[in-house]
Amino acid sequence: MAFDPGYAAPRQAGVFFERRELERLLRLYGRMVAAGEWRDYGMDGLQDCAVFSVFRRSAEAPLYRIEKHPALARKQGAWAIVGQGGHVLKRGHELEQVLRFFDKGRFSVVD
Repeated sequence: MAFDPGYAAPRQAGVFFERRELERLLRLYGRMVAAGEWRDYGMDGLQDCAVFSVFRRSAEAPLYRIEKHPALARKQGAWAIVGQGGHVLKRGHELEQVLRFFDKGRFSVVD
């Protein structure tokens, strides 16, 4: 087969967020922006996962990455929150359950 410069190889579909998931992520983002915690976000639809990254400043590494891995849905859960150091901070089967990580009052001071 001769090279055809107008030919584009078929792209394999990657993973991305569903509308309901994206609405929930953007609602959380808006709440955190209003609280002064976050200032920017980015989204990636990769071959094996979808990533919603949040930043304090756009020039820095993301504070958190909210990842959707459909291949892990039956095992560890499709959703994960990954911190700056690459550590998984929360993992679960449902997005709402995982996003509770960002609720106020999750930490308490011990005397």
